[in-house]
Amino acid sequence: MKWQGRRVSRNIERRSGGGGGRAIGGIGGIGGVLILLLGWYFGVDVSGIVGSTGGSSTQQVDTGQITEADPEVEQFVGVVLADTEDVWAAIFNAQVDGAYVPPKLVLFDGITRSACGNASAQTGPFYCPSDQDVYLDTAFFRTMQQQLGAGGDFAAAYVIAHEVGHHVQDELGILGQTNSMRARMSEADSNALSVRIELQADCYAGIWAQGTQAMNGTLEPGDIDEAMNAAARIGDDALQRNAGQAVSPDNFTHGTSAQRQRWFMRGYQSGNMTDCDTFSATQL
Repeated sequence: MKWQGRRVSRNIERRSGGGGGRAIGGIGGIGGVLILLLGWYFGVDVSGIVGSTGGSSTQQVDTGQITEADPEVEQFVGVVLADTEDVWAAIFNAQVDGAYVPPKLVLFDGITRSACGNASAQTGPFYCPSDQDVYLDTAFFRTMQQQLGAGGDFAAAYVIAHEVGHHVQDELGILGQTNSMRARMSEADSNALSVRIELQADCYAGIWAQGTQAMNGTLEPGDIDEAMNAAARIGDDALQRNAGQAVSPDNFTHGTSAQRQRWFMRGYQSGNMTDCDTFSATQL
């Protein structure tokens, strides 16, 4: 991905560790799946904190020292966020009756507070509708590469674009409506609706990928493969298999590897928001 030397978003807030609170309303995106994966890796019971509605532990987590690479991480995140701002502003202008208001991205190390509760390495990246911010821990990209096997700068960009996709849903009123519906559903039905929310965010990430290539010629050979590999690694079925568990579709909250890949590619090939309507799709 060609990102060096390009515009950096001003909508980034850099924080050091903080503390306190419990997450109650974040949209997990990839982060919700990451909680499960980390729990399985380290033998931590995360059953009470995981879900598409987000979650966090009140326990503070030692994520290690900030590395020398972190300033470059901050630069990279700022460029990707700037790309999402430009692409979604243009898309809203062309496809939506209204202006796009970008989110703020909170880049932190260790633990910090959000309007949805604590954000930490345990939660992974997530979008908080209560303050309309994206939260991203600096250690997450190392986790992606070393533990998830999803390395590459465009894999990381896909993560950011997915969380911004949740903000797009929020801007359109989709997130508020679906979260209200989920609160009145059974667990199985709520999970099924969560899958559709997450797959739409994947589709929106694909739209961003097409848009940034058209605007900036950002993509390099292999970039889409990196995003597709990341989507495959974080599919619910893949995570369950890698944890030595039987695949249980009733417990899916984000979609299978194939579904996540398919909806990302649908957005990437189409560029049209109406083609990301996962809620009326008869087959995901």
